[in-house]
Amino acid sequence: MAPADAVRVATQRLRVRVRGAVQGVGFRPFVYDLATRMRLGGFVKNDAAGVLLEVQGERIDAFLDALSRHPPPLARVDAIEVEELAARDSSSFVILDSVDGRSETRIIPDVAVCEECLDDLFDPTRRFYLYPFVTCTHCGPRYALTRRLPYDRARTSMAPFAMCPDCARDYRDPANRRFHAEPLCCPACGPKLSTSPAEIVAALRVGKIVATKGVGGFHLMCDARNRAAVEELRRRKARDAKPFAVMAANVSSVATIARATEQELALLQDVTRPVVLTQSRGVLADAVAPRLNRIGVMLPYTPLHHLIFHAAASAQLARAWRDAPQELVLVATSANLGGDPLVKDNDEAQGRLAGIADLIVTHDREIVTRIDDSVLSVVAGAPVFLRRARGFVPEPIELAADGPCVVGAGAHLKATITVTRGREAFVSQHIGDLSNPATARFYRETAQRLIDLLDVTPELVACDLHPDYFSTRWAEERGLPLFRAQHHAAHLAAVLAEHRIEGPAFGLALDGHGLGDAGQSWGGELMRLDGASWRRLGGLAPLPAPGGDRAAREPWRMGVGALAKIGRLDAAPQLFATEPRALEMARLIGQGYAPPVTSSMGRLFDAAAALLGLSTRQHYEAQAAMEMEALVVTPRAMENGFRMNGDELDFLPILGALADRRMSPREGAELFHGALIEGLAQFVARAATEQRLDIVVLGGGCMMNRVLAEGLMERLKSLGLRPLLARKLPPNDGGLSLGQAAMARAFAQSRIPKELALCV
Repeated sequence: MAPADAVRVATQRLRVRVRGAVQGVGFRPFVYDLATRMRLGGFVKNDAAGVLLEVQGERIDAFLDALSRHPPPLARVDAIEVEELAARDSSSFVILDSVDGRSETRIIPDVAVCEECLDDLFDPTRRFYLYPFVTCTHCGPRYALTRRLPYDRARTSMAPFAMCPDCARDYRDPANRRFHAEPLCCPACGPKLSTSPAEIVAALRVGKIVATKGVGGFHLMCDARNRAAVEELRRRKARDAKPFAVMAANVSSVATIARATEQELALLQDVTRPVVLTQSRGVLADAVAPRLNRIGVMLPYTPLHHLIFHAAASAQLARAWRDAPQELVLVATSANLGGDPLVKDNDEAQGRLAGIADLIVTHDREIVTRIDDSVLSVVAGAPVFLRRARGFVPEPIELAADGPCVVGAGAHLKATITVTRGREAFVSQHIGDLSNPATARFYRETAQRLIDLLDVTPELVACDLHPDYFSTRWAEERGLPLFRAQHHAAHLAAVLAEHRIEGPAFGLALDGHGLGDAGQSWGGELMRLDGASWRRLGGLAPLPAPGGDRAAREPWRMGVGALAKIGRLDAAPQLFATEPRALEMARLIGQGYAPPVTSSMGRLFDAAAALLGLSTRQHYEAQAAMEMEALVVTPRAMENGFRMNGDELDFLPILGALADRRMSPREGAELFHGALIEGLAQFVARAATEQRLDIVVLGGGCMMNRVLAEGLMERLKSLGLRPLLARKLPPNDGGLSLGQAAMARAFAQSRIPKELALCV
């Protein structure tokens, strides 16, 4: 930008280009207000590159300073470029219509309804009283409603709703906070809700299940204190044990169900309104989060959510109810069945949710993009994503440098897609398990939508080594140069990319499964990375995994495998008396059967849980590990709980101790976590000395275990190292697409031999 101390006169005119998230955030009205207050002439408009304005007058320097220092609250300004022009007659300042073209800008994520709109919502004297679609320039849905850029009403799903005279007046009034608010509407001209909040609450009070249409899709709701209702929701949704998120009316209500820290409370109240994992008080129905000590909590983020709690509070007029604790707490989970994608359309809801919900609440505003709730946890003093979606997507991740346009195809589970543009990486919302045909279609839709919105032409596509992943096959169909990234290298590359580190680094990738360079089952790998190249330095000692992939669903298999490795198959009848197949497997191994092996940290957790008697079968991914983590108060390292054999880290000693069953489940869980933390830290410290590197990247789904992640971070720091966790993306497969894209860009900008980079 031009220096602020440059002296300009009224005869000078500037063209100013503002890049970033500057459409749909009130940037044009902000510029208009600023310019008119400073008596400057010119114009402002949206175009494909962001916001373009021309300004002329005596206070140009003050204008530029305010433009960069005090943008609207939802704006994200990446750059301000200034060009001097010849002066011309310009006594007024106007907002011009948007201009189409090749898009270089972006749309901001969907955000929660603001306090001023809530004041309108509950004030009987205002025309937005109890209207469930109240919004303004500073709040509400954006990405979920936008068809294409530039961001204008005609390009959103609000296009069919012609503004009434009152809304049109607000829209044109520069002094109104709804000035150029594209989703603006009111009861006279906007969408209509099919069911009143009072009827919704009445159904919830008697134990019914309600499906409500929200910002990016439908929620399934029921009373979280009603055991029968929560258990019935589990039965109908075919979700045996995976925890449900809950919604509480306000911070005071959260305090009655959870022990949230100050950081967690701040996250809950952020405009993104994510689900935040907090310590449970154990007062909700056990079926909300079976055998877990933390629950996912969120606050209301749409006007309808607030209206439901308002109705539950007897529709009080006094403002105090908005901050007072409420008895009603709602399960608010994604409206889908099994592994299907989130339901977003009215007809789709009637067809797919009729067997789950007793009441289906719709409205007539289309959801353009389905997008689930984001989920975060505070780990080692800062947020970590478990799922990145509403409120954060499509906010880009800034990379260290410019590069070619690359698509990262992601994984098979917790799939996302990454598209890069310049020095920005746009990572899609959580898509899900691509084994499901409907989710696979959603994957294709998301990829095309992201490419179209960004208006880019990909030059290279990156995918996993696994040939059977749907994402791999999709990448192969693109007809573009293809880079195949090893799974665990991509995990670590994703963390390096978000921290903008391009030089050599090394780290631990700890997860459930990923294909090794020769087809092995990896999941506990110590690696060195340098751009697109990687080298395995070592990893966990392999354990037998009887049944291969089935071991991930039946931890008793890993338990038997561990017994075989420590020479204790004779203990199987005692430890797994209720699993006849475990006894049969033990006999087979004893007779010479050699199961496949895995170095997976996820399967090591399963083995430990099985030996402790905590879990022999699991109904969702990482259930055994999560239930074991929930038992830990303080992790404690058992003396000689691990051993290092060359480039292998072996935890057989702690597994042998667990197999003895001479300790309580809590003691066993604490000793196991303590052994992992100390063993991994020493393993990494030795490699750091050998590699002469001090930055240690920690990636993979096991880094979502807060006890393990925090313990490992603290121990590595005590050893003089600099550990890095994923902060802007999930450490699990949800972040894999970014790592693939980062490695592919590095490959494209280097001369790495194809056979080394695994590029075909």
